[in-house]
Amino acid sequence: MREKQLKSEFNIEKNLKGIKFLIGSGLAFSLMSVCVKAIGGRIPISELVFARATISIIITRFFLYKNKINPWGYQKRLLLIRGLLGTVALFCIFKALTILPIATATVIQYIYPTFTVICAYIILKEFILRRIIYSIIIGWIGIVLVSQPEFNSNNIKETILAIIIAILGALMTSLAYICVRKLSSKEHPLVIIYYFPLVSIPLSIPFIINDFVLPTGTDWLWIIGIGIFTQIGQLCITEGLRLLPAGQATSLNYSQVIFASIWGVLIFHETMTSSIYLGGFCVLISTIISISASKTSQAKI
Repeated sequence: MREKQLKSEFNIEKNLKGIKFLIGSGLAFSLMSVCVKAIGGRIPISELVFARATISIIITRFFLYKNKINPWGYQKRLLLIRGLLGTVALFCIFKALTILPIATATVIQYIYPTFTVICAYIILKEFILRRIIYSIIIGWIGIVLVSQPEFNSNNIKETILAIIIAILGALMTSLAYICVRKLSSKEHPLVIIYYFPLVSIPLSIPFIINDFVLPTGTDWLWIIGIGIFTQIGQLCITEGLRLLPAGQATSLNYSQVIFASIWGVLIFHETMTSSIYLGGFCVLISTIISISASKTSQAKI
């Protein structure tokens, strides 16, 4: 009886720790989005991806060396796939952010928990908790509500293209997170993170050669911010995915939407309509349900 109680307390502590990491990742990624949006398309997306990857690989390599960790890992093929999927997702997310309002682009990106739950069920054989299903449904309603105002814009073709790009980014993100979940049982979080820029750098170089723009003034600060905040976000999300099931972890990470909406209003003076508020409320409810699910028994469908 005592052993069962200790195990239960350990699981609760583990889940709460995972929740903290995931909310931290949401905050870090939202600040990364602010940096991308602030550059406002002045710098090509490939340069931003390259700069982000360069900063990340330097920081990660330093910590790998400091902690005497083998940087190459054991599952090299899956690590490379994770890096490829993450790179494509990054291109899509950055592009969507340059076209759409920061809150809208972030919310559309959060279609990925739906993809992740399905992929986790198929690939990882994870059971889907009832509350997580409810969380995803409510979160999806929020996504639809927040996206609605963008269809009333003048340039409808560009808006639709940006939404499609954001959805593609969401799909790539979900597949990348599934890889992280599978890798985290054997690989150190720093190794998983290390392979991301290791793939991003060579993939972005051909695009930079054809379309290079030298950053000036404060653009350097925004670029450095992209690298630092993304690195923090990657560390937090990798650790969070190790501690929580993929479906629950990604639905909880909806918190990034709330942060992005706040920055959109405070920094970019973006308009918040009633549908955006209602959608944001749905996202908040989705997050609360996910948190409460971590404290209860793991009921299976």
